[in-house]
Amino acid sequence: MAFSTLVFPFVFLPVSLILYFVLPKRLKNAALVVCSLVFFAWGTPEYLVLMVLDIAFHYFAGRELALQKARGRSGRFVLVSSVLVNLLLLGFFKYYGFLVDNLNALLGTALRARELPMPIGVSFFTFSLLSYLFDVYRDRAPAARNVLDFSLYVTFFPKLVSGPIVQYAEMEPQLRDHPVTREGFGSGARLFLIGLAKKVLLANQFGMLWDTMSADPVAAGMLGAWAGACAYTLQIYFDFAGYSDMARGLGRMLGFEFCINFDYPYISKSVTEFWRRWHISLSTWFRDYVYIPLGGNRCGKIRQCVNILIVWALTGFWHGAGWNFLFWGFYYGVLLLIEKLVLGKYIKRLPAVFQHLYAMVIVIIGWVFFASPNLSTALAYLKVM
Repeated sequence: MAFSTLVFPFVFLPVSLILYFVLPKRLKNAALVVCSLVFFAWGTPEYLVLMVLDIAFHYFAGRELALQKARGRSGRFVLVSSVLVNLLLLGFFKYYGFLVDNLNALLGTALRARELPMPIGVSFFTFSLLSYLFDVYRDRAPAARNVLDFSLYVTFFPKLVSGPIVQYAEMEPQLRDHPVTREGFGSGARLFLIGLAKKVLLANQFGMLWDTMSADPVAAGMLGAWAGACAYTLQIYFDFAGYSDMARGLGRMLGFEFCINFDYPYISKSVTEFWRRWHISLSTWFRDYVYIPLGGNRCGKIRQCVNILIVWALTGFWHGAGWNFLFWGFYYGVLLLIEKLVLGKYIKRLPAVFQHLYAMVIVIIGWVFFASPNLSTALAYLKVM
């Protein structure tokens, strides 16, 4: 169930809000969990049992992790085994077909990958579960005692589909107490409507232009191809930022405050600045749970460069199962390294308009790789541009 479908604002949301506000405080979180599970099961009800089992597994894994640490043990075995369960589930649902296709191409086999529906929000709730494990392991937050509160963190419908990716340590205090004020509800409703407008009135319209130009870029010509790429650049921003605004607005209407996920990324004057402003919760997640544990910038230059490339390869692959996504990740990893080691100081000397033009050309080219079904299609489109 997407936020922009008619059933969400006219049926699901009113029912959820009525249940939340009429029930006593001790039942509010339970009501939100039930509503969130209905939201999750709306498109793929066959995975409801899997979600419940996943929540139960991680709840007990967190309790065991806290127990191990209380006894003076590292708890590393519990952490590693739980992380592997997460990655195996994510890998099966998201990358199973990609793996089979590449094995067939490599070995000349004819294995068939049965197409399975994707559990909604699988990438996002998997990262939420990993955040919980890491935060408990690193003592950033206590292990959950109340299974309903923990279930709400995992399934909370405003952030389930497209984020933002809220870290457990940030949301844990709000799970116990999230009072709703008149001002908070009003500003949340306003933010939701702004996000809905971004998605329906802007993103969908720009998307139609991109679909037209990308269907036959040769016929579109150079100007048409650039228009299509610019349209997709606007589409993906208004789509992602619109959903983030809707998620933050819905959360605020229910007493939760989530971080800003998009901070006017297209005013950036470098690639480095762009990634400080674009999908902030995802960049923060990879920084806190991958880049820093790998050594971050506390090691030598070579190791630091390797760490950055690892993070960006994972970032690209997280977005989708395809070589174009992996290439897109390396594309940004290499560009960020070039800016960090060589170009950064020279870019800052340019007039602001040229800095901005440089950043936007890089970003637009990157979106062509991201939007295309494969690398060869992306390169053909760029050739027309």
